Amino acid sequence: MASLEGGARLVQSKYEGSPRRLIWTTFVACLGALCFGYVIGYSSPAIPSMIKSGVFTKQNAGWFGSLMTVGAILGGPAGGWCIEKFGRRKSLMIASVPFLLGWVAMLWSSSLTYLYTGRFLTGFSSGLVTVCVPVYIAEISTKSMRGVLGSCTQLFITVGILLAYACGLHFDWRGLAFIGAAQAALALVMSFSIPETPRWLLGRNMKAEAIQALKVLRDSHMDVQEECRDIEEGLDPQEEFAWSEFLQKPELSRPLFIALTVFVFQQLSGINAVMFYTVSIFESAIPDLAHGATVAVGAVQVVATFAACLLMDRAGRRKLLIIAGLIMSATLFIFGLYYRLLASNSLNSTMKTWLPVCSLMIYIVGFSLGWGPIPMLVMSEIFPSRARGAASSIAILGNWLVAFVVTKEFMTMQTILGQDGTFYLFSLFCLMSVMFVVKYLPETKGKSLEDIELYFLGRTLIDK
Repeated sequence: MASLEGGARLVQSKYEGSPRRLIWTTFVACLGALCFGYVIGYSSPAIPSMIKSGVFTKQNAGWFGSLMTVGAILGGPAGGWCIEKFGRRKSLMIASVPFLLGWVAMLWSSSLTYLYTGRFLTGFSSGLVTVCVPVYIAEISTKSMRGVLGSCTQLFITVGILLAYACGLHFDWRGLAFIGAAQAALALVMSFSIPETPRWLLGRNMKAEAIQALKVLRDSHMDVQEECRDIEEGLDPQEEFAWSEFLQKPELSRPLFIALTVFVFQQLSGINAVMFYTVSIFESAIPDLAHGATVAVGAVQVVATFAACLLMDRAGRRKLLIIAGLIMSATLFIFGLYYRLLASNSLNSTMKTWLPVCSLMIYIVGFSLGWGPIPMLVMSEIFPSRARGAASSIAILGNWLVAFVVTKEFMTMQTILGQDGTFYLFSLFCLMSVMFVVKYLPETKGKSLEDIELYFLGRTLIDK
């Protein structure tokens, strides 16, 4: 927390008040992302424990893992509806409830019905979180800190994954579920201590409440009238929003196209395939250190994502995505080459051990620097306020659907293309993602949400 505050202070304008309150509020909001990350990481240590204790067969375990994704597919659109209907803050509270109920269901009984229901509910909450948390953070942040704080969503997801991996070394599946329930309860209780976003309040003509929220977020002694006026001027006076506007208005269809495509490329980057192979790579390359190395992967994700948080408002979104895409493309190509040489028995013992391990670590660094944290940040920035809920729900739905398809068809891809061909294909997708960023994605570093909205309306320029 102290290091993040130090990095934030470097970019914080003297007109934006102290960053302490803003960082604390972001921390509380990101507890939902921590819960989401823990859900992702839970299945890795829990499923072997369940099989060992006779709760699951391998076939049951497959369903248990996939139900999280099914829940998230439904949770994304529900999150978009919630943030418009109930507000951003109350949506964070709502998102914590299925997390808690899901973990309690898994603790309550070891029957398949309760376990499947619990997994689905935690997946549903995960979908809610992927919409609610990025939007909340984007709307409370100052323009100079939005990149730093917006990246914290992915940072806390990686921390949650690492926490699940680490706890899995010491606890069985029930103990892990109890820790998950405790996290969800903490997120729910803490969410009562943070304010609603000023932009949502002003959109509902609640100016007095918006000013009070700004004082809580900035400084109680700070004059926030000017920032309040800037937000009001940027709000669309058109109150009603129709879904057909996505087809009729370029200022909505362009950012939706960008957000959807960025999310598609995130899933086509091969992240699920690489993480799928993590344990098998370590077991074949460094069998004595396999479990510790898996935890090390989680630690590398956390460190690299933290570095991305500090770099986001210095290097910019575009540059990090381009660098990360090139790193990932190169390492995925090396993965493909490794499997080609392995099949032909052309690797010596040293290369067989360290080539996949080093490639994996470098790939994780690349993903964590760019294509991990930035897609959700971009989604939270580029949509106008009145369409942010609907547009975010579409983008997140697209993200989870592509994730489901890629994961489900991964074995089919291996059958058709081979292990090496599958990774070559992912490498090609990473190169395509770099070209897309160069051509279509505007740099939003240091721009207010209102400036970004004006850019898509064609009333201002944003340098690429």
